[in-house]
Amino acid sequence: MKFLKTLVMILIFGFSGAQAQNLSIATGGTGGVYYPMGGGLAAVLSKHVAGMSATAEVTGGSVDNLNLINSGKPYLAFTMADAAKDALDGDGKFKGKKVDLKTLLILYPNRMHVVTVEATGIKSMKDLKGKRISTGSPGSATEVMAFRLLEAAGLDKDKDVKRERLGVSESVNAMKDRKIEAFFWVGGLPTAAVTDLANSPGMKIAMIDHASEVDAMNKKYGNLYFKDVIPKATYSGMPADNQIASVANILVANGNMTDAQAYNIVKAIFDNKPELVRTHQEYATLAMKDQKSASTPIPFHPGAVKYLNEQGIKLD
Repeated sequence: MKFLKTLVMILIFGFSGAQAQNLSIATGGTGGVYYPMGGGLAAVLSKHVAGMSATAEVTGGSVDNLNLINSGKPYLAFTMADAAKDALDGDGKFKGKKVDLKTLLILYPNRMHVVTVEATGIKSMKDLKGKRISTGSPGSATEVMAFRLLEAAGLDKDKDVKRERLGVSESVNAMKDRKIEAFFWVGGLPTAAVTDLANSPGMKIAMIDHASEVDAMNKKYGNLYFKDVIPKATYSGMPADNQIASVANILVANGNMTDAQAYNIVKAIFDNKPELVRTHQEYATLAMKDQKSASTPIPFHPGAVKYLNEQGIKLD
């Protein structure tokens, strides 16, 4: 009888422990950067963290991802820092529903693309007035940042533009079909869908400079954004570097994730960085020196803090 009771307890707690190690990684659309990066991360965690099984999930982007973190199910999520701050504070698209978030890692800069083609004649943010544009899918942080950038440029998102809400792949298809004249996209370099547009016959890509709007965005929303560059070699046909706004891209989890899980995830990422770089080159920018409290509006998870402290990184 005692043996049976012990066996039952082992089965119950063993099963529960196994369940706790099943993770979904909330990414983005298949034409963006989050999805391939999430697939690579899932493979590394499943291979190198004992007992962990991770899978990448297609989503609408940061806002969707943060809602999934809030679902109570075991998720990791890629997100832009501005959307994450709204979720933590219960603002914007998260009005009245604060999300218990913790940073695991600061990954790479998410670069704002304002994309058109030469045939439209659009050369500046002001030229978007009266045009049909896409500001990103409804569940994305692209939409959040696009609205803020339009506002900083003195444009009303509801009155001054004809607005579609498309993901990056859908935006590129709409550009090819001449259904829209420009689109916004925030992501890593290169983004596959934008590369596809740049390489399309009869389409000469034009990237709109907007770094001059960063100060106005930060004045209203906090120091979340910084001036950055998309090098002209990134996409075929770019005549010059594109002067842009960027925002930090972070990997987050629910605050209820155990310290051990957070520690093991962060350790596996740094220990197996070469494997991750093979899945997407943005992983090459992942650096220990960039793990700073000042770089994310979301507190670091204690498990991540423990690992970083062991590596000589002291967080404020």
